[in-house]
Amino acid sequence: MSNQVTSLASGHEGSLADQVRAYLLRLKGGEMGSVPAVAATLVLAGVFAALSPFFLTKLNFTNMFVQAAELTMLSAALVFVILLAEIDLSAGVTAGVAMAVFIVLIKFAAWNWIAALGVAFVVGIVVGWVIGFVVAKIGVPSFVVTLAFLLGFQGMQLVLLGEGGVYRVETPEVLAIMNENLPSWGGWAMVAIGAAGTLAFGLFDRARRAKTGLVNRPVSILAIKVAAIVILGGISVAVMNENRSQGIVKIAGVPIVVPITLVILVAMTLLLDRTKFGRHLYAVGGNPEAARRAGIKVARIRIYAFIICAMLAVVSGVFHASRIGSVDGSSGRTIVLNGVAAAVVGGVSLFGGRGRLSHAAIGAVVITMIDNGLGLLQMPAGANFLITGGVLLLAATIDALARRRSGGSIARN
Repeated sequence: MSNQVTSLASGHEGSLADQVRAYLLRLKGGEMGSVPAVAATLVLAGVFAALSPFFLTKLNFTNMFVQAAELTMLSAALVFVILLAEIDLSAGVTAGVAMAVFIVLIKFAAWNWIAALGVAFVVGIVVGWVIGFVVAKIGVPSFVVTLAFLLGFQGMQLVLLGEGGVYRVETPEVLAIMNENLPSWGGWAMVAIGAAGTLAFGLFDRARRAKTGLVNRPVSILAIKVAAIVILGGISVAVMNENRSQGIVKIAGVPIVVPITLVILVAMTLLLDRTKFGRHLYAVGGNPEAARRAGIKVARIRIYAFIICAMLAVVSGVFHASRIGSVDGSSGRTIVLNGVAAAVVGGVSLFGGRGRLSHAAIGAVVITMIDNGLGLLQMPAGANFLITGGVLLLAATIDALARRRSGGSIARN
């Protein structure tokens, strides 16, 4: 009987019913994943839809995708360090400094926007490497290192832009990211590519597993994934392709930021799930000493994680500059806290070794939905902070209880 339970928990059974039983066993064992966040999304959607007639309108539905993009990218960035049981409090201001460099090069040095953006990403890479080196090689706690960068980079932004300095972003290509839409056929092409890519990758993975003698999951699971992309993606595209303008000029189509965000999330998910680096990252996060004894270069993994975190943070900075159309000396100071909240609410464990980028994305949707719904209800800003803080505390408590139930140790040496 115990062998049967172990087999079910491993997730390699041949039937769909066995897969369902294995999933329920994992839930019972404390592996909640994104289930609480998904439940919170449904509850919040129902509550806000009942309280505000504007919540489920085409305009607000599309706006939430745009609003969530910046936070989604920052929370995805933080996943890489949270999986190591580390933290990066400076991710937001790293993005702010990088965009300050970008705007200075364009405004005062007359650089081409592509070259200036490339330098901004180099700034992110260098910052990530320095933080990772100090944490991994010198042994300073990441909380202290990134707090120092958080404080220092606020000053750096003021040095670059001046106190009260606000500079408009006038690069059409950057502004288009958050403010322009795909043609109607572009949204349908996005769904088709997503479904076809999922199917092709799933069939390739099944063939690879069969060739190496590993047991495959039932093909019905792949069919369900493809069907979910087609149905949910199709509904979303159909809604966003409708005219949502309240004026004479027609506004319709999937925002350009949506496919950009999805491509980055898919690429980073493959990096975590399908590469040696990803496997080593989870191993270091789960048990650094065991990973070290297994021959994994723990310090190198930590440095790479902070570099990737900083690079994705710069992407979120680009999204922010595109959305508001300007760069100022206060960019990124507070959003990092929402990024951490989104990752934890989505199901990424603060104790390391457990979580996925999709969890962070769902958490970002929850935080965005709270902000959006309370704004429609014209609630004061204090209510937003109170509810977001309460949701974060609840998510962290669920994480700690789930870890205890699954046999993990909360105490850290």
